[in-house]
Amino acid sequence: MLLWLLASIVTIIGLVMALVYFSQDRMIFYPVSELVVTPAEIGLPFEDVSIEVTDGENIHGWFVPASSDSVTDSLYKTILFFHGNGGNISHRLETISFIGEMETDLLIIDYRGYGRSDGSPSEDGMYADAEAAYRWLTESKGVPPADIILFGRSLGGAVAINLASRFKCGGLIVESSFTSIADMGRLVYPFLPVSWLARYQFDSISGIKSIQSPVLVTHSPDDDMIPFRMGKALFENAPEPKQFVPLTGGHDDLGYLDHPTYREAVGRLISGRD
Repeated sequence: MLLWLLASIVTIIGLVMALVYFSQDRMIFYPVSELVVTPAEIGLPFEDVSIEVTDGENIHGWFVPASSDSVTDSLYKTILFFHGNGGNISHRLETISFIGEMETDLLIIDYRGYGRSDGSPSEDGMYADAEAAYRWLTESKGVPPADIILFGRSLGGAVAINLASRFKCGGLIVESSFTSIADMGRLVYPFLPVSWLARYQFDSISGIKSIQSPVLVTHSPDDDMIPFRMGKALFENAPEPKQFVPLTGGHDDLGYLDHPTYREAVGRLISGRD
């Protein structure tokens, strides 16, 4: 009877481990193909952008220029924004509007498999997509690397950190993001050897240590998806100069976009003010 019970437990654990291993794409990525709105809905001009990635895929994005009466280019930068794991760029109008108020150009992209972009999402694919977007800014728009601010929210924070660890940029904003996929997995499956099972790493806690630009990390103590301590850990492992700004609300609440402290911190990083 005891042997049967042990065998049953081992079988169940094995099935759970197999499910976790083979279902990671569906657990991590939640792409949506249909674009529901465009920046025109909030009165912003934009350019539809198709960018070829080195592996032959094409990704879609929007380039939203700063208003003609904005502050001079010598003071303000260009933001390259990476969104989280769900939806697509058309679900980020609040962020697009906020960045527009910062009086800076914006390139926001959909990773492969999201929106109108080709292919299927993967960790290496997202890193390649981010690099292609960066090169598009430097080569097609002529933006100096030092004038590019990388801005990533949630899963996009991991993408931004990876890119900033490999390429020069003028600053890095990491918002409501995590330390690694393995750390996130341990929250959900504390009884499994998650490090062995993880097919994706998104190892931001290692990547952020090599950043050579100013860093702003933001996170909410009330985040109901990614623990606040992960945001603090990213901040603590980032080199100077750096700043941490606590947010308010749950993971998908964006009410903090109107908070003066948050807006000031983002504005200071974008403008390069001390």
